[in-house]
Amino acid sequence: MKPFVYEPPKTPLDILYIDEDVLVVNKPSGLLTVPGKELKHHDSLELRVKIEYPNSFLVHRLDMDTSGVIIFAFSKSTQRSLNLQFEKRIVKKLYEARVFGNIKEDNGFIDLPLIVDWPNRPLQKIDAKEGKSALTHWQVLDREGDVTRVALMPETGRTHQLRVHMMSLGHTILGDRFYGNVAEINLANELQLHAKDLMIIHPKNGKKITFKAPLPF
Repeated sequence: MKPFVYEPPKTPLDILYIDEDVLVVNKPSGLLTVPGKELKHHDSLELRVKIEYPNSFLVHRLDMDTSGVIIFAFSKSTQRSLNLQFEKRIVKKLYEARVFGNIKEDNGFIDLPLIVDWPNRPLQKIDAKEGKSALTHWQVLDREGDVTRVALMPETGRTHQLRVHMMSLGHTILGDRFYGNVAEINLANELQLHAKDLMIIHPKNGKKITFKAPLPF
């Protein structure tokens, strides 16, 4: 595992959508969603959004290394409504990733329960007895030599779910400093996992709306 040095990108907020109820932002890879415990890990997407929109409330999170769509609410009631959609799995999530190796099959699913690997946290591990259920659907989008581009559709939202599930197939996500070997890590400057699309039911008008973040790789 590469030694961790927190050097978040200094890019301005990339706002994908805003109305009186919700704010949708494209989080860059390398930026924490929420502040860490130490002062040197204080810079985060939540803090940056709060500076510009003090009345905003974070709805969900992405791993520091993962980029893509994140939603904020402009009231506690909207936040609760959206949280409930995540809990009931009404929200539809689409990620895109580039993984090491050539996946032979065109699509499939991974149904493997996950639990925190306490001696090595924040790493997660597969545990059939104690783990929480985790389900990921995947589909090959392109084969690029020794790399495969895949669409990932998680039905659950466990920590590091996509990273561990792809590793379980023998196809680690490129740039994964937690689960990759030296070759897999060095094939990319950052984790090539992106939250591309996110569909919610708008809490005020009840209509389905999909937010999209352009791919950075």
